[in-house]
Amino acid sequence: MFWRKKNKTQDHREDSSRVHKDPVDIRVVVKTDLGNVRTNNEDSASFFRIADENVLRNKGYLLIVADGMGGHQAGEVASKMAVEIIGREYYNSGEKSIEQSLSKAFNTANKKIFEQAASNETQKGMGTTSTALAIVGDAIYFAHSGDSRAYHFHNNTITRITQDHTYVQELVNNGNISAEEAETHPQRNILTNAMGTKPSLRVDTGLFNGVFDVSDRLLLCSDGLYDYLSDEELGRVLASGTLQQVADYLVSEAKRRGGKDNITVILAECGAEKNNNQIKSTRDVEAPKLTRDAYIPEGLNNNDNDR
Repeated sequence: MFWRKKNKTQDHREDSSRVHKDPVDIRVVVKTDLGNVRTNNEDSASFFRIADENVLRNKGYLLIVADGMGGHQAGEVASKMAVEIIGREYYNSGEKSIEQSLSKAFNTANKKIFEQAASNETQKGMGTTSTALAIVGDAIYFAHSGDSRAYHFHNNTITRITQDHTYVQELVNNGNISAEEAETHPQRNILTNAMGTKPSLRVDTGLFNGVFDVSDRLLLCSDGLYDYLSDEELGRVLASGTLQQVADYLVSEAKRRGGKDNITVILAECGAEKNNNQIKSTRDVEAPKLTRDAYIPEGLNNNDNDR
C-alpha cells in the first residue's frame, strides 16, 4: 500500500494544448478471481472500446478497476456502479480536457453511489476504490481514488502511475515510517479516501509523464494482487509472456501466497498505430456509441461480504 520512492513518477504534464496522435492498436485482458477466502467478488473491472471514430480520437480507450467495500453485498453494488457510471459519464462529458472529463465522471459516480447508500439501509456505508486510465493516442491520462493501482511498463522498467490513498501512505509521505515498514504495517489497509462514502471526493487526475509506446504494457489492479507481489516482482512478470499468460500467473501467484482478498487485473499492450477501418464495436451502451470489450470473464461481479 506504500509509494516506493524509486518508482515515483515524474511531474505530470498538462494537457490543455496537447494534440493527440492517431489511436494506437491496443490489446487487453481482464481477469478476476475470488481468491482463497472470499465467497463473493466485490471487484469490478472493464475495458471500454468505442465505435465512433471521432469519439475514439478525442476520448480514446478507457480501463477501470474498482474494489468495493461494505456488507450485505453492498461493495459489489458500489464497484459495479462506479465502473458503469464512470464509463458512461466520461464519454458523454462535454468538458474540454480529458482530465476534466475524468474528474467529472468520478464525481458523478461518487454522488450517485453516496445517494444510493443513504437511501438504502442495507447499503449504508458502502463505497469503492476506483482507478481509471484513458489512452488517447499515445497519451496516458489517469484518475484515481482509493488504493487500487495503475502501472506503466516500458523498456523493462515499471513505474507506478497512481499513489495510494491510505493512512500508511500518509505516514510514509510525512516521513513517519519507511517504505519498508509500510509493507508490514498492521494498518496498511486503512483507506483515507474512497468513492461513495462522503458527499465530496478527492480525485487525483493527470497526464502521465510517459507515452504508451509500441510493446509497452499497462497494469491496473486491486490490492488483492499487490499485497502479495512487490513492484519489482510485477515488473519482472510483465517483461515476458503473452497478456493472458501474465494475467494467469499474477492471479495464481497471489493465490499461492495467501489470496485473502479478491484479485483483479487489467493488462493492456500497445501495438502499432490503429487502422481506423478496423475499429469495431462489441456492445452499444449509450450515445455517443460506446462499447465494452468482451474480455471480462464470466462471474466477474459475483457478490462478496467484506472488502
